[in-house]
Amino acid sequence: MRKLLLLLTLFCTGCTHMAEDSWTGKDKAQHFISSAFLSAAGNAYGQRQNWSEGHSGSFGLMFAISLGAAKELYDSREGGTGWSWKDFSWDVAGAATGYALWNIGH
Repeated sequence: MRKLLLLLTLFCTGCTHMAEDSWTGKDKAQHFISSAFLSAAGNAYGQRQNWSEGHSGSFGLMFAISLGAAKELYDSREGGTGWSWKDFSWDVAGAATGYALWNIGH
C-alpha cells in the first residue's frame, strides 16, 4: 500500500492541472459505483483462480484503486478535466465498499 501511495504521489507531481470540483458532483456516484463493482469483480476473479481469500481481496481492491488512479492520471493531461482528489477519494470508498459487500455475500 505504501508503494502505491508513493507511486501515486510521484505521478501527481507531473499533473498539468487539478480539477475544480465539489465533493458532491454528479460524477461522484459513478466513481463510487464503478469502483465498488471493479473491486468485487477483482475479488471474484481471484477466487475463480483459487487464490486465497486475502489474496483475492487484495487483488480486487488494488485493481479498482489502480483503475481509479489511472483515470485521474488521464484526466490530468493537458486537455483533460484535471486530477481530482475528490474523485479519487470516492474511488477508494467505492473499492472498500465493494470489497466489504463481496465478503459479506460470501
